[in-house]
Amino acid sequence: MKAKNVTIVAVLAIVVAVLVFGGISLTRNVGKSQKTISREAAMETLEKYCKNIAAQEAEPVKGQVTYSDENTLYQELPELKDDSIVVHENSANYAEIFASSEKTGTGTDGYLREMAEKFNRAGIVINGENVSVRIRTVSSGQQVDYPASGKYVPDAISPSSELSIKMLNAKGVSTTDIDSSLITNYAGIVVSNSTYSTLVEDYGSADVKTFAQATADGKITVGYTNPFTSATGMNFLVTLLDSWDSGNILSDTAIQGFQSFQENVPFVAMTTGQMRNAAERGSFDAFVLEYQVYINDSKLSKNYRFIPFGYAHTNPLTMLDTSDKKDILDAFAKFCKENGAELAAKDGFNADIGYMPSLPDYSGAELMSAQQLYKENKDTQPVICVFVTDVSGSMAGEPLNTLKSSLINSMQYINTNNYIGLVTYNDSVTVSLPIAPFDINQQSYFKGTVESLSVSGGTATFDGLCAALKMIEDKLVEVPEAKPMVFVLSDGETNRGYSLDDVKDIVSGLNIPVYTIGYNANIEALSALSDINEGVCINANTDDVIYQLKQLFNANM
Repeated sequence: MKAKNVTIVAVLAIVVAVLVFGGISLTRNVGKSQKTISREAAMETLEKYCKNIAAQEAEPVKGQVTYSDENTLYQELPELKDDSIVVHENSANYAEIFASSEKTGTGTDGYLREMAEKFNRAGIVINGENVSVRIRTVSSGQQVDYPASGKYVPDAISPSSELSIKMLNAKGVSTTDIDSSLITNYAGIVVSNSTYSTLVEDYGSADVKTFAQATADGKITVGYTNPFTSATGMNFLVTLLDSWDSGNILSDTAIQGFQSFQENVPFVAMTTGQMRNAAERGSFDAFVLEYQVYINDSKLSKNYRFIPFGYAHTNPLTMLDTSDKKDILDAFAKFCKENGAELAAKDGFNADIGYMPSLPDYSGAELMSAQQLYKENKDTQPVICVFVTDVSGSMAGEPLNTLKSSLINSMQYINTNNYIGLVTYNDSVTVSLPIAPFDINQQSYFKGTVESLSVSGGTATFDGLCAALKMIEDKLVEVPEAKPMVFVLSDGETNRGYSLDDVKDIVSGLNIPVYTIGYNANIEALSALSDINEGVCINANTDDVIYQLKQLFNANM
């Protein structure tokens, strides 16, 4: 009987324990949001992984920080490759034109490409010689950078808007207009019908100023593209600043307005494609886009409104004064005007949307100052960033040398109020530089540590990522207002440690964007990692990674 009673008591104790601990388990998340639960789960898994990884700490090495006064842009820009040529010349006497992608692609993005092909087939003769054109796809930002640096100087450029030409002139490059507008397009904000109605109801209208105020008030989220590379992003920045102080985009009033807006912007997209992907995932309530893209997307044009802003995108054709091909360029512009109207309309250009631009005529110098204003004021809180660097054996030689030079040469584009650290990995993981403010002392350690990197072993990319995430989370306790991000630089496919499937829920739960730069890498895996939280994946050839890093840092750091 005593034994039976003991058994009953033991069973009851077990039942009580199960009920108590089961109740705790069932109720511990009561009142918490799904976001909080996800973050807690991510941290729990991350802690477990980091214990297994057992990252080592290295002694940071100091280097001498020097910023050259030479033309660094020349070294940063990649060599232009043949694959940027979308229309080849077919005569000895030809003019080369840089043109933006919305008119040199395929389908409805191929207006200038098709017109150039027709022009070259037309057999046009000038002064007894057959003439033709060569078209290269070059972004509006790079159409300024290449001629300004002297790295590569075409005969003419055709950016999306006249703003690029103004900035090129301000950099000391003289030009001559061939045609002020080959085709007309417009920049605008694309917004859902419901958000549009809410803005009109709450603010009385829906324009850049009300979008900016609603963003500052935390009611909506607006996405836009990098004003250093994107014509639409640059147009939006100028319009935004002018909305707070018309005629004076560099005033304290304009800066304060921009800062209040920027506080609630999750990130600035490097490309229109990245921004649209983020919009499809629900990251934005509204985002900037060109009208020609909007009208050719049936889903957008049916379910969203297009609110035009800023300057018209006139797609001018402008000759650089170093060229002697004015006669060919004049003939090409005339050919487009006489033969291209139907194609332009079919592709969505030259539409009458009832919009008349009214912004002041800002100078090129003011536009460049606006870019610098953006760089200095885009983050009202500091950034905490860890560079996760592949030092596996496959990085030996040129890949590692290029990685070193790209990081060292790009240091100058990181704002000094940010917090920077560095993790290296091969078979194992090393914290090569703990996170600290990026003052001159940390810059010295960063440069020295990068210069001392050497390679060996396998590739444990996601182990390195976990260590970086843990470093960031620990630092956020000290600087909770900071914005976290990670840069992963790798050349090889992961063959050690944890996998993407192991870490993707951690990255998602912590909501830390991961920017990846792949050197002949498994781009699909790196892209999948970046896509989790709206990062960017760069498939970097060894000659363009410096320029890509510069643009990433200008946009995000």
